[in-house]
Amino acid sequence: MAPHEGLVHAKEYDIKDSNVELIGSDIDHRVKYKSAAAEPAWNNGKIGQEAGFSIWRIENFEVIPWPKERYGEFYDGDSFILLHSYKVGKQQGEEKLGHDIYFWLGSKTTQDEAGTAAYKTVELDEFLHGAATQHRETQAQPSDEFLSLFRQYRVRSGGVRSGFTHVEPEEPMEILTLLRIFKHPGGGRAIIVHEVEPTWQSLDEKDVFVLDKGDKIWVWQGKSCSPMEKAKAAQVVNDMTLAKHIDVEVLSQLESRSKIIVDLLGGKEVKQSTFQSPRPGSFAKRSAEDSNISHPRKLFRLSDASGQLSFDLVKDGGRINRSDFDGNDVFLYDVGNRLWVWQGLSASEREKALWLKVAQHYVRRLQDSQENSEAYLTPIAKVVEGYESPAFLKTVEV
Repeated sequence: MAPHEGLVHAKEYDIKDSNVELIGSDIDHRVKYKSAAAEPAWNNGKIGQEAGFSIWRIENFEVIPWPKERYGEFYDGDSFILLHSYKVGKQQGEEKLGHDIYFWLGSKTTQDEAGTAAYKTVELDEFLHGAATQHRETQAQPSDEFLSLFRQYRVRSGGVRSGFTHVEPEEPMEILTLLRIFKHPGGGRAIIVHEVEPTWQSLDEKDVFVLDKGDKIWVWQGKSCSPMEKAKAAQVVNDMTLAKHIDVEVLSQLESRSKIIVDLLGGKEVKQSTFQSPRPGSFAKRSAEDSNISHPRKLFRLSDASGQLSFDLVKDGGRINRSDFDGNDVFLYDVGNRLWVWQGLSASEREKALWLKVAQHYVRRLQDSQENSEAYLTPIAKVVEGYESPAFLKTVEV
């Protein structure tokens, strides 16, 4: 039998599915803190002790530190965990820290990676004594809060090997990589660097593109691109040429010579001078105008106070107040572009155990009820009563 025969290959994760139902269960909590205390990634003497930023990639079911010089760089075949700890004041004379934990799922990550990332996120929260805000982030629709952590958010094709299979490196051949560089559509400070299909049809006159052909790097500046995008492209090219000393040529779309790049991308017969292409994933729909659209907010209660688990609509539209949340239960708060889960301090173990499963079920129901919807990509975040993040507090009335 050949070495590869009979092996079961890791299944690519479907973001619409939930494979983390055991998170928060009784058996999970019994082992979680003990496991967290033994996890090398959390035990460097800094995690939970000081403000800062840490990133780990899931590699073969392990949590591996990501190099600081690569912060903001992600791969579509991977899953990552990020911890952002920040000062929120003093308690008994000592600095009090707030924590945001993000698990980021690439569009081609596997089920084992996604499950490990979600599981380890909850484990890290246990290590931080349950006071962190947990966020599920997807490659196609990262939240504004997540993007604001980076000066550059860069998504490349590929990833680490996981289980028996993963993204394989290409055979040595002519390299053709096209990076699209554009400002965060929602008005944030982040500059997005996203690998796109290396074809002339990916070009857009509003943005800047970097084409790595292996023996030379070309920069194509769309005629309506911004100075910030040009500057970021220069930084990206500088990073690329540090590893290999090759020629670089920068061309504006307004120059006739810029047709060379169109030709290299398979557009030799193309005569057009106007180029338009939707941005990757949900970025195509996220503009400053879109961010001003008002979405009716909905508040749901998850409770087992009656002996039976119930999920009921509390408010549909209008203002949501702090007083609408009851510390005895768990609430799902749909603000349109994000789903918040608020966990009361006195919520039952059963209610706490089901928050992620119920949240994922909710967005899947939205997906099924809306034609051509991308609701399943909605960012999901959980906060705990008394430890609400600033982003959550902005959405409620005092």
